[in-house]
Amino acid sequence: MTKQILVGGVPVGGGAPVSIQSMTNTRTDDVAATVEQIRRLEAAGCQIVRVAVPDRAAARAVGAIRERISIPLVVDIHFDYRLALECIAAGCDKVRINPGNIGGEDRVKAVAQACRRRGVPIRIGVNGGSLEKPILAKYGGVTAEALVESAFGHIALLERYDFTDICVSLKSSSVPVTMAAYRRMAEESDYPLHLGVTETGTLRMGTLKSAVGIGGLLALGVGDTLRVSLSADPVEEVRAAKDILKAVGLERGEPDLIACPTCGRTRIDLIGLAGQVEERLKGVHKPITVAVMGCVVNGPGEASAADVGIAGGDGEGLLFRKGEIVKKVPQQALVDELFLLIDTL
Repeated sequence: MTKQILVGGVPVGGGAPVSIQSMTNTRTDDVAATVEQIRRLEAAGCQIVRVAVPDRAAARAVGAIRERISIPLVVDIHFDYRLALECIAAGCDKVRINPGNIGGEDRVKAVAQACRRRGVPIRIGVNGGSLEKPILAKYGGVTAEALVESAFGHIALLERYDFTDICVSLKSSSVPVTMAAYRRMAEESDYPLHLGVTETGTLRMGTLKSAVGIGGLLALGVGDTLRVSLSADPVEEVRAAKDILKAVGLERGEPDLIACPTCGRTRIDLIGLAGQVEERLKGVHKPITVAVMGCVVNGPGEASAADVGIAGGDGEGLLFRKGEIVKKVPQQALVDELFLLIDTL
């Protein structure tokens, strides 16, 4: 089990539930726009949010943003350690840096000491696109071993100043490289791991790559918090993250929809029914499994593990609970009857 850090009031690692993160794409110095986006992210299920701090104007906005939001705020710092110090003083909840790119060891020490005084953890964000040249030369490019060596080098810098309130990420645009790096890191370190595949692309392919990489790691028991990186509205990152957690069984308190593929036996609009059920389940917050099956062959028998479900027929269908038929229902009433049954659970 990994160590646990606290990001604001959210525990990360140490057996805590896997938390969902995202990052704003507004100008951070536009406080109103950034706060509005953070509130949309929180409403979608984001639990920790990160903002870019490329300059002093952004750093000066951090305090005002923090005062107007309720979820923990992470600042993303590169190159200028003074920006980190200003954000720490302004009340940020976590700092994301690469200790190797903010200057000499005295600057790393200054950031570590400021974080220690305020109880602010640091995420070491190793990225395949910004690995140190000697490491790239040693391994001949971006490899899992290169990412892990870079991470341990940064960890050593912070540990030198007795700072261990650390979370680590090892991101690459390659799913296999990313997965291998995280698995190796999990074997060699007990620092909590922030999962992500970087630069995944647009909504569809980015979600697929993230589902394979992040979901695969979570299924293996690796990872403590995650961000799905998409070239899309950040709210879509949160939705994808929730779906990934649901797919590997880590989304607690939310319904899980299972539905069979269509085939020649199907005599109802299964695709339409499944879509209606999925949409209406967005308003349900219960840890239940709901099945939408195309015929009596697949349901309720194959869906007997579901809490409730419907199975299609010809103009009518079956409503069932835990594999037991409740009643026959006209096709047009199947979804309404299903949700009446869900209300009783």
